[in-house]
Amino acid sequence: MRKTIQITLTPEDYYDKNTFEKTIAKKSGINSKYLSYMINKESLDARKIPVYHLEIITSPDNDLPNINPEPFLNVSNSLPVIVVGAGPCGLMAALKLIQKGLKPIIIERGSVVEKRKKDVALIVRNEALNEESNFCFGEGGAGTFSDGKLYTRSSKKGNIEEVLQLFVYFGANKQILYQSHPHIGTDVLSRVVKNIREKILQCGGEYRFDSKVVDFIVKNDEVIGVITASGEEILANKVILATGHSASDIYQLFYDRNWHIEAKPFAMGVRVEHPQEMINANQYHNKKYSTLLPPAEYSLTTNNEGRGVFSFCMCPGGMVVPTPDKEGIMVVNGMSSSTRGGRFANSAIVVTVNEGDAQEFSDFGALSLLKFQQQWEKNMYFDKRICPAQRLSDFVNNRVSSSLSESSYRPSLVACDMKERLPKVVSKNLQLGFSVFDRKIKGFITDQANIIGLESRTSSPVRIPRDKETMQHITLKNLYPCGEGAGYAGGITSSAIDGINAAKKIAEALA
Repeated sequence: MRKTIQITLTPEDYYDKNTFEKTIAKKSGINSKYLSYMINKESLDARKIPVYHLEIITSPDNDLPNINPEPFLNVSNSLPVIVVGAGPCGLMAALKLIQKGLKPIIIERGSVVEKRKKDVALIVRNEALNEESNFCFGEGGAGTFSDGKLYTRSSKKGNIEEVLQLFVYFGANKQILYQSHPHIGTDVLSRVVKNIREKILQCGGEYRFDSKVVDFIVKNDEVIGVITASGEEILANKVILATGHSASDIYQLFYDRNWHIEAKPFAMGVRVEHPQEMINANQYHNKKYSTLLPPAEYSLTTNNEGRGVFSFCMCPGGMVVPTPDKEGIMVVNGMSSSTRGGRFANSAIVVTVNEGDAQEFSDFGALSLLKFQQQWEKNMYFDKRICPAQRLSDFVNNRVSSSLSESSYRPSLVACDMKERLPKVVSKNLQLGFSVFDRKIKGFITDQANIIGLESRTSSPVRIPRDKETMQHITLKNLYPCGEGAGYAGGITSSAIDGINAAKKIAEALA
């Protein structure tokens, strides 16, 4: 018979398997010889002396639950559904379509993840930028080359457990099922993405890589297919649009065709990079735990006259990487492996941007914030993938840095006055926010930290509105805008949930 128990352990006892299992046996009342258990929830409380809080399911007869996803069916001869984009939204939508007996045809502008790794390596070495296969575009989406965070507050939008279990089924570590802030890491996530592809192909689904959708085939306000850059027409009576937040050409297409879109507030700022050792010391309050505990994280937020300033996508033990999707702009993001074993901690620190900040682009209507974003990405450009940066202490104190602190960023950084490369509303609120954060994390403002720019792809500056009940576009029937690119998600897990929900709606409509 299963039993759920709660225990609290010091890091020493948590990582000592013998002590760990003795504590579980004693608390559950089951002889350790016959004990089976699984961790159901785990959280690390580091406010004073670090301790682990755990919820554990125990059993004396090994009847613990297993991961058994809904069966994947053979859909070789089933009704086709086009899925535009092979990020977490598109891939999870495709898997759900297969479970519902429908055939996904996945059209992805970028390359398979194996080739994409080579394209990304060329960017980091400052050798070449493939504008269709890079950190933003390609199999797995932008999340593949990131920290792979799976934490989301979107529990009301769908079944988070289903998404996590599917990731585990396809190769992620089981720890993501119970960690309070789970992450996969880019090294593991790329393998997961490949395993998902193999399952989709095995079931009869199709992929079209290096194939960019440039238009929709519309008849009587109904989408009946898509047109690719090569001129190929692919027909289906349902289309899931999951292109991600960087597919600005899709927003331009909607604007040019006068299909309904709307401007959406987003966030803009910089990547802040500290030595991981400094973050560990501040968060754990005791150096002796640095070898036992995982690299420390932080989450920071403040508000200045109604405008949010906050950390986003914090990457412990990670690296800052160049993520432009075209020449002549500079954008950065954070990335880490599953072990988070790097010497630096980085996080986006961003400021909320709204339509009032983009008045000079008001003539563009729904694209006003997109044009604002694009202008400042161009303004941050220095030379190829060489990125502007400034010591954090100098930025706060209005000094131009004569040199920069050591960094994980490759190819290289160049010292600049970042206030000249950021919108005034962003630089002003970043300075205020950093002062607040320095009181929350002692020594946050330090000359050992760099701010690296520009972080502007935290979310989409455009929303593609849809009907709340059917999830179809409000004017184009049979088109299902989903995920971050549609403005309805903010991360891997919430995007995956949105894709699953869209697939369910399509299955219901075709039943």
